[in-house]
Amino acid sequence: MAEGKVRTTITLPARLDKLLRESVPPRKRSEFIAKAVEKMLRDVELREAMAEAAGICRDEDYPHWRTPADVRRYLDESRDPANWRRTPADDD
Repeated sequence: MAEGKVRTTITLPARLDKLLRESVPPRKRSEFIAKAVEKMLRDVELREAMAEAAGICRDEDYPHWRTPADVRRYLDESRDPANWRRTPADDD
Protein backbone atom coordinates (compact mmCIF):
# COMPACT_ATOMS: atom_id res chain seq x y z
CA MET A 1 0.00 0.00 0.00
CA ALA A 2 1.46 3.34 -1.04
CA GLU A 3 2.03 5.92 1.64
CA GLY A 4 0.05 9.11 1.21
CA LYS A 5 1.74 12.43 0.80
CA VAL A 6 0.90 15.82 2.25
CA ARG A 7 2.02 19.26 1.26
CA THR A 8 3.77 21.23 3.96
CA THR A 9 5.61 24.50 4.18
CA ILE A 10 9.08 24.78 5.65
CA THR A 11 11.39 27.74 6.09
CA LEU A 12 15.09 27.31 5.36
CA PRO A 13 18.00 29.65 5.83
CA ALA A 14 18.78 31.31 2.48
CA ARG A 15 22.18 29.62 2.34
CA LEU A 16 20.61 26.12 2.67
CA ASP A 17 17.92 26.91 0.12
CA LYS A 18 20.58 28.02 -2.35
CA LEU A 19 22.65 24.88 -1.76
CA LEU A 20 19.57 22.66 -2.09
CA ARG A 21 18.56 24.29 -5.38
CA GLU A 22 22.11 24.01 -6.74
CA SER A 23 22.59 20.39 -5.64
CA VAL A 24 19.22 18.68 -6.13
CA PRO A 25 17.09 18.75 -9.29
CA PRO A 26 13.68 20.48 -8.94
CA ARG A 27 11.54 17.32 -9.04
CA LYS A 28 13.78 15.53 -6.53
CA ARG A 29 13.88 18.09 -3.71
CA SER A 30 10.85 16.81 -1.78
CA GLU A 31 12.24 13.27 -1.79
CA PHE A 32 15.65 14.59 -0.73
CA ILE A 33 14.18 16.58 2.16
CA ALA A 34 11.94 13.64 3.21
CA LYS A 35 14.97 11.33 3.37
CA ALA A 36 16.94 13.90 5.36
CA VAL A 37 14.08 14.35 7.84
CA GLU A 38 13.66 10.58 8.15
CA LYS A 39 17.37 10.16 8.91
CA MET A 40 17.31 12.92 11.51
CA LEU A 41 14.22 11.40 13.17
CA ARG A 42 16.00 8.02 13.38
CA ASP A 43 18.91 9.81 15.04
CA VAL A 44 16.52 11.43 17.54
CA GLU A 45 14.93 8.04 18.32
CA LEU A 46 18.38 6.50 18.79
CA ARG A 47 19.50 9.26 21.15
CA GLU A 48 16.28 8.88 23.16
CA ALA A 49 16.73 5.10 23.38
CA MET A 50 20.35 5.51 24.44
CA ALA A 51 19.36 8.03 27.12
CA GLU A 52 16.66 5.68 28.38
CA ALA A 53 19.06 2.73 28.50
CA ALA A 54 21.90 4.65 30.11
CA GLY A 55 22.90 3.12 33.42
CA ILE A 56 21.04 -0.19 33.09
CA CYS A 57 24.32 -2.11 33.24
CA ARG A 58 25.90 -1.67 36.65
CA ASP A 59 29.62 -2.42 36.98
CA GLU A 60 29.07 -4.89 39.81
CA ASP A 61 26.69 -6.94 37.63
CA TYR A 62 29.25 -7.38 34.85
CA PRO A 63 32.74 -7.91 36.33
CA HIS A 64 33.79 -9.62 33.10
CA TRP A 65 33.49 -6.22 31.34
CA ARG A 66 35.73 -4.33 33.77
CA THR A 67 38.78 -4.05 31.49
CA PRO A 68 39.45 -4.69 27.81
CA ALA A 69 41.39 -7.83 28.82
CA ASP A 70 38.38 -9.04 30.84
CA VAL A 71 36.09 -8.49 27.86
CA ARG A 72 38.48 -10.36 25.55
CA ARG A 73 38.69 -13.28 28.00
CA TYR A 74 34.89 -13.36 28.35
CA LEU A 75 34.42 -13.37 24.56
CA ASP A 76 37.04 -16.06 24.02
CA GLU A 77 35.45 -18.26 26.68
CA SER A 78 31.93 -17.74 25.36
CA ARG A 79 33.04 -18.64 21.83
CA ASP A 80 34.82 -21.81 22.93
CA PRO A 81 32.53 -24.77 22.09
CA ALA A 82 33.78 -26.57 25.22
CA ASN A 83 31.92 -23.95 27.27
CA TRP A 84 28.62 -24.24 25.42
CA ARG A 85 25.69 -25.70 27.27
CA ARG A 86 24.24 -28.87 25.88
CA THR A 87 20.56 -29.73 25.92
CA PRO A 88 19.19 -33.28 26.20
CA ALA A 89 18.21 -33.03 22.53
CA ASP A 90 21.92 -32.67 21.67
CA ASP A 91 22.57 -36.16 23.00
CA ASP A 92 20.12 -37.87 20.61
